Amino acid sequence: MEQPPLAKSFHHMALEVSEPETSIAFYRDVFGLKLTERHQASEVEAIPVELIFLRLAGNHHDLVLAHNPAKTYRKAADMNPLDGPPGFHHFAFEYNSREDWLAQLERVEKAGMEIVRGPVVHSPWHPRGEGSWGENESFYILDPDGHRIELFCDMASIGNDGSFIDAYGQKIEGPVVDEI
Repeated sequence: MEQPPLAKSFHHMALEVSEPETSIAFYRDVFGLKLTERHQASEVEAIPVELIFLRLAGNHHDLVLAHNPAKTYRKAADMNPLDGPPGFHHFAFEYNSREDWLAQLERVEKAGMEIVRGPVVHSPWHPRGEGSWGENESFYILDPDGHRIELFCDMASIGNDGSFIDAYGQKIEGPVVDEI
């Protein structure tokens, strides 16, 4: 395989949680995270889990909480220490530019790696958006152990007034965050 385009950063992780309200309260209380958006399972057909987007400051999200209402979760207090808590949903790498992201997409495709979702524009407002959230363009692959990895570019940020600002500095008309 040829040398990959370098990712800009490790950006966010999506944790699977058993009790969304408890987890939201924990991440708010302990780390000061704020709610950007919350969406029910299957609100978008391709996403059968509830997704809760939390942020520290200006990013659309720094942490995603995922909850599968069809799954039976065990409470941590009831678990054998060798069992474990719910797992994580995915982690993500951000690319400096759409060009670098497209180069990585081409590289992954040439290598014959399976893309398990995407390419997709996560947006209910973007003309090419497929109705999901996050305001970025991404695709997903699996590592050798089946861990889901998102590769993305062009993440929106949050303005001081709670508005969404696209990756090119333009205000997205309509959406505002749930908490400022």
